[in-house]
Amino acid sequence: MHMDIVDLRQFYATPLGQLARRSLEQSIGSVWQPLTNERLVGLGYATPYLDRFRADTERTLAFMPAAQGAVSWPHAEPNAAALVFDEDLPLPDSSIDRLLMVHALEHCENADETMNEIWRVLSPGGRLVIAVPNRRGVWARVEQTPFGSGRPYSGGQLVKLLRQNMFTPTAWSDALHFPPSRSKLTTGLAGSFERIGRKFAPAFAGAIVVEATKQVYQGLPVKERKSKRVFVPVLAPQGAARSHKGQNERALPTGDRLA
Repeated sequence: MHMDIVDLRQFYATPLGQLARRSLEQSIGSVWQPLTNERLVGLGYATPYLDRFRADTERTLAFMPAAQGAVSWPHAEPNAAALVFDEDLPLPDSSIDRLLMVHALEHCENADETMNEIWRVLSPGGRLVIAVPNRRGVWARVEQTPFGSGRPYSGGQLVKLLRQNMFTPTAWSDALHFPPSRSKLTTGLAGSFERIGRKFAPAFAGAIVVEATKQVYQGLPVKERKSKRVFVPVLAPQGAARSHKGQNERALPTGDRLA
């Protein structure tokens, strides 16, 4: 189940959330190969990370899952955010160059359908970057942060998911080596924990970051989609019921008219 958009915003406004953002930014940046005038989409709650990369893009969009909720983004600029279903993205085939998933994959109702949809909208050779909670890490066991919600993944599970959906993993990184504690002592030592963890215990990081490239030399089998959902407006005006005189009267043949 997705975390609510309000809870996500509140987490990233805390000192612990700011430390988590910086750690993930560093890891995403280490696998990010810049492309000139690329078209970038963030899926999930990726807005804390999109600002760093959108300056070099042709356009950047933030897609937020319907179960999570959406907010306007970026601030003080025309809105570039939309509410979507992750298995049915409102984009043409091969229309974007890169997609960044944060707080997304672990909440997918059907991960294979979502990956197939991402494959569809990425251009040939397009790149997918995923940040997901690590099954071995402490953060996946603490429900007070967004990384303790949803299904965590191991590196092997990510490789299997990517390959069976026609993506080739090309670069790996890790993040969140400090404990998910809000104490001043822990947050003050977060930088030291991060440096030591990256060097000596990357397997126990709180999050895994992987970059994968879209394969274009195989055929996709045709599958019937299991999840078929539609938006239902929360406030849908029903209108007033109106009746017209004679609208239910039936015309009778001339010979059958009543006197």
